[in-house]
Amino acid sequence: MKQVMIVGKGGVGNLELREAPLPLPGPGQIRIKVQAAGVNFADVMMRLGLYPDAPKLPAVPGYEVAGVVDMVGSGVSSDWLEKPVLAMCNFGGYSEYVSLDEALVHLRPAQVSAVQGAALLVNYLTAWQMVRVMAPAIEGDLVLIQSAAGGVGQAVIQLCALSGARVVGSASPSKHDFLREQGVEFVFDSRRRDFATAVRAATGGRGVDIALEPRNGPWIMESYNSLAKCGRLVLFGFSNAASGSGSGVISSLKTLAAVPWLKLNPIRLMNDNKSLAGVNLGRMWDMGHKTGKWVEDLLVLLESGKINPVIDAVLPFSSAGEAHQRLENRLNVGKVILVPDAGDGVSVP
Repeated sequence: MKQVMIVGKGGVGNLELREAPLPLPGPGQIRIKVQAAGVNFADVMMRLGLYPDAPKLPAVPGYEVAGVVDMVGSGVSSDWLEKPVLAMCNFGGYSEYVSLDEALVHLRPAQVSAVQGAALLVNYLTAWQMVRVMAPAIEGDLVLIQSAAGGVGQAVIQLCALSGARVVGSASPSKHDFLREQGVEFVFDSRRRDFATAVRAATGGRGVDIALEPRNGPWIMESYNSLAKCGRLVLFGFSNAASGSGSGVISSLKTLAAVPWLKLNPIRLMNDNKSLAGVNLGRMWDMGHKTGKWVEDLLVLLESGKINPVIDAVLPFSSAGEAHQRLENRLNVGKVILVPDAGDGVSVP
């Protein structure tokens, strides 16, 4: 089988398509013939050497896959065989076959394509944890989502629409018209430094009820200062450390240096009547009793058409470098998906 491997830290030249032996499912495991794999910013950070939870290189990136079950290990019902599924994986998803614990695998409704399935898990689970669990967005709330055109941003917009919350967002100017068409009330340039001032001006001085911030560093205070009283700030990334071809240790250190370590302290939060939360889906592997239920709820919404992942690009494994560049250079609108190369014996429905 073929898989995309990160062979060293740095640019996209460190992504190589290699042959590897087929994995055999162990006890309690399911083997999936992968038809589509999601690409996430964590994969980019892993390649750059900036992701602390990444396995030692060389290693295969990829947090989520969709495909068909082709083999099961001992203790797993044969009823799984030939079933369409989607699954979380703790890296390893850029591969034609993966073997995963049964608890990580979910049946994929027949009308949900592999591409849709691979676009669901990481982005929508992150969005769900933020606007349904950590900072529930209710009818009438005003929610600010930074990087609104990305995969997580698109998921947030759709989930907020279902709960009656209003959305404002940031993105590069070329994506503003697209976001307005989705019902985003105000769209700001994600690069402007006086962001909080612009948000308050657009909201009549009030600010927003919830701010969702993936960039970290100096943007933390900008999003915090965008909050109204009783507002909630949720941090869910470190993307400012990966900002193009010059990304690396230096940009990471600059981002860390700009974190307001002393400004956001318990006394300030109390006096400002605001709250701060964090989300890292990669640290939720031991919480399957929670995340599994979230997946099932999301699948109901997907099957009914109430949510629908926005797909930016579907690229073959051999173009994994292009997929990473779309995320790293902030070119994507929605989710980037990898599929096995044509002629490798894997069809994509």
